[in-house]
Amino acid sequence: MKPIADRVIIKPAPADEKTKGGLIIPDTAKEKPQRGEVVAVGPGKDGNLMTVQAGDIVLYGKYSGQEISYEGQDYLIMREDDILCVI
Repeated sequence: MKPIADRVIIKPAPADEKTKGGLIIPDTAKEKPQRGEVVAVGPGKDGNLMTVQAGDIVLYGKYSGQEISYEGQDYLIMREDDILCVI
């Protein structure tokens, strides 16, 4: 997959399975991850270069991006502006 313009493809981190106290969290109560690894980066838009690179671990908004499934793996496609910070 190769994103276009200022889009970024992110592989979300897995959701927590247990609490710190050891309780198992059911699927219906799991929160969406807000952290993930950048898999691919588009070339940029209007001459602006992208500031994230493939391999960066980033934080993004809880409801940011478009969820897709590709070859059995879940990904998010979002604009670089939706990324809050690089960890």
